[in-house]
Amino acid sequence: MSVEPGASVALVNITERAAEKARALLEARELPNGALRVFVAGGGCSGYQYGMALARSSEEDDIVIEQFGVRILVDPESARYLEGAEIDYVDDIMKSGFSIYNPNAVKSCACGSSFQTADGSGQPRACC
Repeated sequence: MSVEPGASVALVNITERAAEKARALLEARELPNGALRVFVAGGGCSGYQYGMALARSSEEDDIVIEQFGVRILVDPESARYLEGAEIDYVDDIMKSGFSIYNPNAVKSCACGSSFQTADGSGQPRACC
């Protein structure tokens, strides 16, 4: 599945600052046609945890979103937990890296890398 650039509603949004960092990472890894894969996996101290990776290409069933010159890939299973999420890049005295604001999270751990949904699904594990 693909979403055209500039589509009115995107599954996931990325800030300009995060897109700039993602483009720089793709360039540094010599992946000019690569993408940022965003996914959700079971675990973390709240039940689900976020993951990100650089991808050379998309999978057949990926949802492909393009914003600020960056392709974002989301698998269908993760999509249900990421709808309306925003990817940002934080660089301050306490933390440096990508962060995700997820309106579907009803509870998050202190580190911000794991979350719980309203249905309470997911298996919490020891904190990061």
